[in-house]
Amino acid sequence: MLINSLSIKKSQTILSLTISALLFSTSACSEPTNNATHIASASDSSNSSNKQTNEQSSASKPSFTTQTIATFDEPWAMSALPKSAGENEPKLLVTQKTGELFIVDTATGKKVAIAGVPKVAYGGQGGLGDIILAPDFATTNNVYLSYVEAGTVSESNKYGAKVIKAKFAGVDSVNPSLQAITPIWQQTPKVEGQGHYSHRLLFSPDGKYLYISSGDRQQKDPAQDMSVNLGKIIRLYPDGSVPADNPFASNKDISSQFWSIGHRNVLGMSFDNKAQLWAHEMGPRGGDEFNLINKGANYGWPLVSNGRNYSGTDIPDHDTRPEFAAPKISWTPVISPSSMSIYSAGSHNDFPTWEGNALLSGLSSQALIVVTMDATNQVSERYRYDMNERIRSVLAVDGEVFLLEDGNNSRLLKLIAS
Repeated sequence: MLINSLSIKKSQTILSLTISALLFSTSACSEPTNNATHIASASDSSNSSNKQTNEQSSASKPSFTTQTIATFDEPWAMSALPKSAGENEPKLLVTQKTGELFIVDTATGKKVAIAGVPKVAYGGQGGLGDIILAPDFATTNNVYLSYVEAGTVSESNKYGAKVIKAKFAGVDSVNPSLQAITPIWQQTPKVEGQGHYSHRLLFSPDGKYLYISSGDRQQKDPAQDMSVNLGKIIRLYPDGSVPADNPFASNKDISSQFWSIGHRNVLGMSFDNKAQLWAHEMGPRGGDEFNLINKGANYGWPLVSNGRNYSGTDIPDHDTRPEFAAPKISWTPVISPSSMSIYSAGSHNDFPTWEGNALLSGLSSQALIVVTMDATNQVSERYRYDMNERIRSVLAVDGEVFLLEDGNNSRLLKLIAS
């Protein structure tokens, strides 16, 4: 009996350890590219770890197929240009990490390279990053880009994100280019390693403020350090100056840039229809987060997390430190969220049941995740679509939805409601 009891106990221990290993098996810092074979269309299957998603009936979940528009090598971000008179489909600006920028006509699939992109430090998670239009693009043709810059002299072999403004010349010509480049912001200090730049860009709905996500650069501690701008969400005027009503503006130092602190790797930011700022970030080993971003709030990294360290050691959960803002929802196993776009009907309204929902692209999860936020800011995962490929970016524009796959020979897809 003693032998049988010990054997049972040993089996239970092995089972417990196996479950724990599976629970935290996928790292949220899921950035390596994937060159798996592409498939023809998206799956409508639900693969959610959240109860809310599993409870959705198949009849209530919109379905779609996909149309391939164009292919890219290591694309990172996309942004829509204003439609010209008579245009039904948008033209998109698409960045590639290796430093290329393209206009792609989604009606024809034609791609045109844009000259004048600054030299980028490509490697790891770094390279050319985000691109957005200036609020006054219609009159100025100004755009904002983020990219990784290598250090020189005392900062040799160190890297940091940089944000610039540029004039987009020759938009409708065969030789478009970026001109009149003006520096706006940079990560300080540059550090070794090539991860967690974040460098996502977003303008406020009124066009007055530029928000920049600045990752912790895999250094952890800077996220709580008020003397460096790593691990923060930054808020500036479009010219790079600091608004006087920023939460730490009275400090008259680098912290005057900060809107919120305690972030790890924010790769998605969007405003909802109430002008509330939402952001998601990758957790460590588990604990991806979806946060409502409030002025001056501290989100706790690396002091708290709903995930664990990569070594397997524990990190205190958010509920142990109520002074830190807790995520509205977190994911373990992780989804590795890489971008976010909030759906609005527009002239197409292809997915009316997604109205006001956040669309998240997933890398390790190889999924499109639809998240709903109710009137009281309660959040839940609503749907999950298995795309069978790492998804780098999602963009909802004028009621249509576009996805960018990750890695080489990756497709730009348009979702076709069915």
